[in-house]
Amino acid sequence: MRRFRRQMLVYSFQLVDVLLIVLSFGAATLPVLFREGLPSFAEFLSMKIKLQNFVAFMVLVWLWRFVFSMLGLYKSKRRDSRKAELLDVVKATSLCAAILVFFDVTLRFRMVNAEFVAIFWVSSTLLVGGTRMVVRTWLRSVRSHGHNYRNMLIVGSNARAIEFAKSIPGRPEWGCQVAGFADDEWEGVKELEAAGFQRVCDFENLPTFLRRNVVDEVMIALPIRSFHEHASKIAQMCEQQGIIVRLLSDLLNLKSSQLMASDFDDAAFITHHAAPPPGWPILVKRLLDIVLSTVALLFLAPVLALTAILIKIMSPGPVLFVQKRVGLNKRVFNIFKFRTMVIDAEKKLAQLEHRNEVSGPVFKIKNDPRVTALGRFLRKTSIDELPQLFNVLKGDMSLVGPRPLQLRDYELFTEGGPDWQRCRFSVRPGITCLWQVNGRSSLPFEQWMELDQQYVRKWSLWLDMQILAKTIPAVLKGSGAA
Repeated sequence: MRRFRRQMLVYSFQLVDVLLIVLSFGAATLPVLFREGLPSFAEFLSMKIKLQNFVAFMVLVWLWRFVFSMLGLYKSKRRDSRKAELLDVVKATSLCAAILVFFDVTLRFRMVNAEFVAIFWVSSTLLVGGTRMVVRTWLRSVRSHGHNYRNMLIVGSNARAIEFAKSIPGRPEWGCQVAGFADDEWEGVKELEAAGFQRVCDFENLPTFLRRNVVDEVMIALPIRSFHEHASKIAQMCEQQGIIVRLLSDLLNLKSSQLMASDFDDAAFITHHAAPPPGWPILVKRLLDIVLSTVALLFLAPVLALTAILIKIMSPGPVLFVQKRVGLNKRVFNIFKFRTMVIDAEKKLAQLEHRNEVSGPVFKIKNDPRVTALGRFLRKTSIDELPQLFNVLKGDMSLVGPRPLQLRDYELFTEGGPDWQRCRFSVRPGITCLWQVNGRSSLPFEQWMELDQQYVRKWSLWLDMQILAKTIPAVLKGSGAA
């Protein structure tokens, strides 16, 4: 688990544990209150809490949290059994109860007695232990069903690499699966196949495999001493394409990747991130995507409805144009746009290829005969892009990010193109980006790719805010729209 996710999980557990312990303390006071009679509303409002009791309770809460941390309840439990984790919970709640008894003996709390401590211990053990088991079961179920899994390509097929790969299928909670092995033909490949894995490519064809397949991470398992130069070239290749590289130590001297210490089960790694590394800014970006796209859809609902009606009235065919696009790490998804062309527009593309007015694999012409009269207006005002807000809600796209390429463009893009351009696929594609606010279709393809590269390397939340702010006047002016 990455450091950020691990920290977020620890903080969440700490907060939940404190709340459950306080709730258990409250549950233990109920028998006393019922025996002595519940206070009236007026009596409740007139009650005064002594400063000494308040401070003592705050110290108790802090000590309880410290006990949980001291007993290792916030360390990784992936290798521990349910029984072992429950035993740790019992130890922690028992020590918390003992601390409560010590405070009672020292400060003489009026309500605390044997019955109070027993209820506190039972309720805290059941609540904390039950919550841990529910979360543990839920996390394992989510990851075992393929959600948020990552495809890992292992470079090297030695015994150590095979043993590492064997441990992955048995631990679905890791959220990782082996996409295959990359290695040249040698006698050790037989052991690889006997273990149930396959060699998907050799070193010569590794660049092609990375370009054509969904690969989130590359684990370099080559002997660094004898394959240092070779491993360095592979890591630099992954860096260019924005693919995460994992290895045991930083011996590759990469230039622009960001380094993060991370762990995978009980093995420590140095991780190279060519794209923005995971952390709270990425989480905030996703939350902003959800909130802003939801607000935009609600605010623009009349515009969306009117546009759909006009398209249906003025041109035969569906309202939406759905097309396959290449997204994060080359994952293919369906993009939604308002239809601005005639029904058989894609079939007529071959007849217009010779009129292409932009460089590179993309196709753009100013007076495209396939565009309808209404479509020209929708494109000029960028209204045709509004349904992509649903793509943002789904998580296929972000509000800000490199524009997703069509499958046709991507196929041409991969034919001999420099690898540094493929780094754009290491981040989630977006509706707008630096290209959108710097000329759009009027920019040559190479400059478009350079702007995407600049966005990936220099990304920050502030940069996203600047791009969003500049997008509105750019759209109103119709700058570079085609």
